[in-house]
Amino acid sequence: MLQRFSKAALAALGGTIAVSAQIEIAAAQTAPAGDVPAGDTPAAAPAAWSDTLKLHGSLEAGFTINPAGPGDGLNFGQLFTDKSNEPLFNQLLLTAERPLDPKAEGDDYGFKLQGLFGTDARYTHFLGEFDRSIHDRHQVDIVEANFLAHFAVLTDGGVDIKLGQYSTPLGYEVIDATANTFYSHSYIFNFGIPLKHTGGYATFHVDDALDIYAGGDTGVNTSLFHGDNNGVPAFLGGIGLNNLLDGKLSVLALTHIGAENPSNVIADADHQMRWINDVVFTYKQDDDNTFVLEANYIKDDGFRAQGYGAAGYYIHTLNDSLSVAGRAEVWRDANGFFVGAFPNPLDFVNTEKGEPATVISAGKVTYGALTLGLTYKPPVPDAIAGAMIRPEVRYDRALAGGLPFDNQTAKGQATLAFDIVVPF
Repeated sequence: MLQRFSKAALAALGGTIAVSAQIEIAAAQTAPAGDVPAGDTPAAAPAAWSDTLKLHGSLEAGFTINPAGPGDGLNFGQLFTDKSNEPLFNQLLLTAERPLDPKAEGDDYGFKLQGLFGTDARYTHFLGEFDRSIHDRHQVDIVEANFLAHFAVLTDGGVDIKLGQYSTPLGYEVIDATANTFYSHSYIFNFGIPLKHTGGYATFHVDDALDIYAGGDTGVNTSLFHGDNNGVPAFLGGIGLNNLLDGKLSVLALTHIGAENPSNVIADADHQMRWINDVVFTYKQDDDNTFVLEANYIKDDGFRAQGYGAAGYYIHTLNDSLSVAGRAEVWRDANGFFVGAFPNPLDFVNTEKGEPATVISAGKVTYGALTLGLTYKPPVPDAIAGAMIRPEVRYDRALAGGLPFDNQTAKGQATLAFDIVVPF
């Protein structure tokens, strides 16, 4: 791709050429015939909009060993790595996008289209979109389908707009396997935040230190019309703090408020709010050491339920090929409403729709989890640069209440897992 220049860079370059033109002309008049005056190389043109289009994808597959061999075949407390002692083809993720230019000084436009096939799609569906097209464990899903715009108005850094369908901006962990630290997910990601939205939001870049988020959507994991399980929209908003402590610390604090329960299950569902609050502190000490703290609180008025907790991460890079990481988490399901297992392929989406489903709950439990892992990037061809193998060991325990694990017979659960991620 051709190098992309900002307007400021072009203006500066133009000024330089103008100032030096007279000197070069004078030199040319006295130069011997055939000599080429210095500085005659033409400037590179800015890249065309079409040249910034990107097509890429990734594959993820993994295996989780549960020495207890639970009779129901489930690693309770885990959704995307829920099947014990059997391989999972988690995701084939395909993306076409034109991201916004972070250096754009004027208006800029883009888009993102992203689709997923694999076992992860059981838990990521937009309601009403492909959620019944496949009754098998391996399903299809739209992850992103949105329009992006940057307008150089209102604030020093301008305003970014996202409209359509998109992954939630809440939380630290994400759907895309290439952007996570571990194979398994936290309780916060599984049960404490939304995964996706249909709607739009704006990010106001007030200055280098402050972003303000504000927008609305149809709710948690919902689409339009028959893809929404109730009749009212939801609000998303919050702030981002950047470049704190000499650029080492950033904070993202967001809230999502809306009716999320199906109208065929909860009376007056449109007026029963679910409050989701999440804040992520990221401290990048240096190129080799990163600390993350995430705090989460979720409350559902319709079921009079709440959950809350925190997760801490430490990532240490040893070299270009190897890093080590740890995650410690405590999360309280105060009413036994949020944490559950969904043994059949359509159980999760049926639960969101308010339709018959098998749901395994452990009741009121405070969960603790400790995960230690490695990320190894082996030498590979350029076409799959960034491929990684991520082994991990994890221990979950009920710190208070219940016997959630090993088919609801044990307070603790140890798992050994690994995944292979191949971008292309």
